[in-house]
Amino acid sequence: MLIGFIGIAIASLTLPFTRIAVLELDPLFVAFGRATLAGICACLTLLATRPPTPTRIQLMRLIVIAIGIIYGFPIFTAIAMTSLPSAHSGIVLGVLPLATAMFGVLRFKEKPSYRFWIASLFGSLLVLTYSFIDGAGALQSDDIWLVLAIFFAALGYSEGGKLAEQMGAITVISWALALTLPLNAIIAFYYFSPSYTGVSVSAWAAFGYVGVFSMFIAFFFLYRGIALGGVARVGQVQLLQPFLTLLGAYFLLDEQLTWLNGGFAGAVLIAVVLAGTTNIQRRHD
Repeated sequence: MLIGFIGIAIASLTLPFTRIAVLELDPLFVAFGRATLAGICACLTLLATRPPTPTRIQLMRLIVIAIGIIYGFPIFTAIAMTSLPSAHSGIVLGVLPLATAMFGVLRFKEKPSYRFWIASLFGSLLVLTYSFIDGAGALQSDDIWLVLAIFFAALGYSEGGKLAEQMGAITVISWALALTLPLNAIIAFYYFSPSYTGVSVSAWAAFGYVGVFSMFIAFFFLYRGIALGGVARVGQVQLLQPFLTLLGAYFLLDEQLTWLNGGFAGAVLIAVVLAGTTNIQRRHD
């Protein structure tokens, strides 16, 4: 869980940095451009490590991973960040651990205990309650983009973490990014505008962070953690992400910390501690 937490800590700044980037760059350019940048890093890593070529079954699973964390999650979060505060979005994404646990149960036949489900549901209900209150008594319409992002992230996290048991965490994310690099580069070039030469250094730095750290390095730790501890248990570490995102939004975007979002973030911390101490039966591939 500690290894997984390091990955989540790196990824927790994704929303604030994406928010900074999309203020000056097209959201779709950010989504595909960050994948292109990460893909270049992945190709260099593969050239240096020279891992075995994926089998046909592994290749199909890599495609699923790409759909989840290279296309689905970055595209929908980039769209959401054009209108939603990153602090609000970080709390809403706190429901991601429950979705990840569901993939662990349905896809990989993990069997969490009743205590785990109670803790996980407790954390998720806190997230939904916060979103309802923060949206002035209703879920915001643009939260639909975050719901879609949650689904694809849970898909990519769970599949990648399990495949890392066979291939290793660095190899999994590197192959997924390298295989999709040509398509990502073409689409990123399509959305690139000559006016981007006047984009601020801060926007390009934010773009670089989400490309190198959020989309590449964070998965070294997240996938390794899931491979060691299981999809459901390590996925609960993601409940800490809202708290870290709140801090990132405060320091990077001057979004205010309030008793409301701070209190809810602290409450989900309790949920992840409770979930992490429960028993989960795992099936190893």
